[in-house]
Amino acid sequence: MKDQRRVVIDYVSPSVNCGKFYIKRVVNELVNVEAHILADGHDVLSASVLYRHESDKSWSEIRMNLVSNDEWQATFKVEKQGYYSYKVQAWVDYALNWRHGLIRKIDDGQHVVSELLEGADYVQAVSRRVKGKDKAYLLHLHNIFKNENDYGEAITEATSDKLFQLFFNNPIKFLDQTSPEYKVYVDRKKARFSTWYEFFPRSTSEKEGVHGTFKDCERLLPRVKNMGFDVVYLPPINPIGEVNRKGKNNTTEAVVGDVGSTWGIGSKHGGHKDIHPQLGSLDDFKSLIQRAKDNDLEIAMDYALQAAPDHPWVKEHPKWFKWRPDGTVQYAENPPKKYQDILPIYWESEDYKALWSECLDILLYWIDCGIKIFRVDNPHTKPFNFWNWIIKNVKASHPDVIFLAEAFTAPKVMQQLAKQGYAQSYTYFTWRNSKHELIEYINELTQSELKEYMQPNFWPNTPDINPYHLQGANESKHIQRYALAATLSSCIGIYGPVFEYMLSDSLLGKEEYLNSEKFQIAHYDWTIKNKLITIIAKINYIRNHNEALQQTNNIKFCHVENNNLLAFYKWNDDRTNEIFVVISLDAYNSQQGTVQLPLYELGIHPGHNLEMHDLITDSRYNWYNEWSFVELHPTLPFHIFKINK
Repeated sequence: MKDQRRVVIDYVSPSVNCGKFYIKRVVNELVNVEAHILADGHDVLSASVLYRHESDKSWSEIRMNLVSNDEWQATFKVEKQGYYSYKVQAWVDYALNWRHGLIRKIDDGQHVVSELLEGADYVQAVSRRVKGKDKAYLLHLHNIFKNENDYGEAITEATSDKLFQLFFNNPIKFLDQTSPEYKVYVDRKKARFSTWYEFFPRSTSEKEGVHGTFKDCERLLPRVKNMGFDVVYLPPINPIGEVNRKGKNNTTEAVVGDVGSTWGIGSKHGGHKDIHPQLGSLDDFKSLIQRAKDNDLEIAMDYALQAAPDHPWVKEHPKWFKWRPDGTVQYAENPPKKYQDILPIYWESEDYKALWSECLDILLYWIDCGIKIFRVDNPHTKPFNFWNWIIKNVKASHPDVIFLAEAFTAPKVMQQLAKQGYAQSYTYFTWRNSKHELIEYINELTQSELKEYMQPNFWPNTPDINPYHLQGANESKHIQRYALAATLSSCIGIYGPVFEYMLSDSLLGKEEYLNSEKFQIAHYDWTIKNKLITIIAKINYIRNHNEALQQTNNIKFCHVENNNLLAFYKWNDDRTNEIFVVISLDAYNSQQGTVQLPLYELGIHPGHNLEMHDLITDSRYNWYNEWSFVELHPTLPFHIFKINK
């Protein structure tokens, strides 16, 4: 029987590496399945997508539509977290094929008595699958198809839409073909839509020169919430190593009072499951987590698998490090950067099982404290199989946990981390500045296979990266960069106080901050409110109230005859929320141009009135034509229009 199957199913999508890795969605998103389905000859084919959640006992079915040229499509919605399986099923639909041929013969004036006798067998077979009025109707057809005296009624009913629907809804899947199964992992919505704010807890004190605490952090939570952020990301809160501690501006010799890098984890005060004593106690940290929840915020922790030379692991688990003949361990390097205060873990250790187990236990410890989001430091320097194992184990018992990969590295390495399970990924947005660069990169993220498994998280800056275009940049440039990040990607973040206060002094010739907060305590007047902060809050409010901006992939760039103007259209899945964005890339001069509306995607024709509601200024404009004039000034270098038809 297997050899007799005539249907071929080819090029099923979405799939990643032919199904080796799962695609990703969040609750209530759609999975649009496409496949090439064909058979020899000219018979009528039918196809379905079968899908089920891992907790379901049976498959759900949705019929596929023939789009064109043997390409079929169907869409299903994922409504629960966890894994779904899906596959394509196709068959020669002999009942519909009979009906199709019958209609063509009748249209050609042929007498179809013999064909009706064949049809009687099909209606009888389908009658066994239905009940009530449908069953009675089909049995009636069975009789009239066999009676030449009822020929007129027979051909009328044989070609009716009613019979078509009964055949279509109750298919006889003789010699059906089925594709391999594919998987989709469904996360909570935060994996797709989140707005991160990063600050260093030790820099939160109201008094200059005083080490901040978790209690100081609690004071800032309402401020962060009022700005429209929903994730507070804290760099490592663990004890900081004292051996080889870094001094200010990354000097290799610390002096008295130098606090070191928070990423140099481990000292006499403990390791990855311990808290830096100057920040407070574990109870204080749990209180911060709860206060964040009270403000509709989540705390994201840094998960940095590395150790200071005086980390307890060095003595307790020496096999977890690679010792040189002289009895030392080579410190970590990422040329040209050198991390003399960090010992890299030896992942090829013969004791790797205990190492992996401890790394998992660290996560479970903080999850038990209430943490559900982890930003992972330099994941590309650890084995891919390790991440697959650890993320799978965490998600099995804690499906709400989200991992963000901080991996500014080679594209295929970033992609592999996403395939192995990371929900979100840092990207190259930080360096994409020109119109061409932005369009090319966004199209790569949203129009290629990447859209199925890699959710970008756009950061204009980080403590590690002070990009050249922000060094000495004016207010307009900062507004522009935040507007770009916030409208192009549904997941964004900023290294908060430095960005909002536009502190961009750099080390000469480097994309690094002068007097970097990574190596010293900073002091901020958190009561200051400037124009940039106000605009950030307004943009975040708009994101929170427009579904089109809560996803990344539904985007179309629009033509505008000015390389300093970027225009694009975004929409939610059912197009009940549509946004049109125009951003000037010139921070110093006014820019103007004529922008082309995507009429086809909007489903309208030229001359149709559109109300373009500027959500920043609350101004409203009536646009009637395919091409419309726009002008942007550096004082407010962007429009976010809500389209009202």
